[in-house]
Amino acid sequence: MMLETNRLILRPWEESDAESLFQYASHPDVGPIAGWAVHTSVENSREIIKTVLSAPETYAVVLKESGQPVGSIGLMIGKASNIGLPDSEGEIGYWIGVPYWGRGLIPEAVRELIRYGFEDLKLNKIWCGYFDGNEKSKRVQEKCGFEYHHTAYNVPCAIEGLLRTEHITCISKEEWQARNR
Repeated sequence: MMLETNRLILRPWEESDAESLFQYASHPDVGPIAGWAVHTSVENSREIIKTVLSAPETYAVVLKESGQPVGSIGLMIGKASNIGLPDSEGEIGYWIGVPYWGRGLIPEAVRELIRYGFEDLKLNKIWCGYFDGNEKSKRVQEKCGFEYHHTAYNVPCAIEGLLRTEHITCISKEEWQARNR
């Protein structure tokens, strides 16, 4: 599956993307705030492509102008989400490399994944979350119409032994339709 926006192509990750992934996922300002460890080598990134980023509905965020992946976005449906969702709901997760912060690329990708989730996958509700202190992620969710739902404490993340506070947001299909009339 491939999705397209004005500036982006969202496509499955390929092992050949490992160098681009490492370039952005090795930056200390990217992974830890999102709850995952900094990538340590191109081989580490390749392994993550094979294991984590090969999950269904997980996409490389690729700039049309360069053809290079600069971030990642995914939709975890039902049990694939760690917040206990029914099969009719999904959770979006995302990140983008530091040089591309502040350009509106992730909100563009999130809006397309929301559209795809509601129109093509027939989901009823889409959830999102951000860890305490991740104001950029919070802002993306606000721009895309997500509303605060609740806060979860002592949430384990992909960094072993680390528990975080996560703020959970969501948008229903009806709310999304009303925003996009």
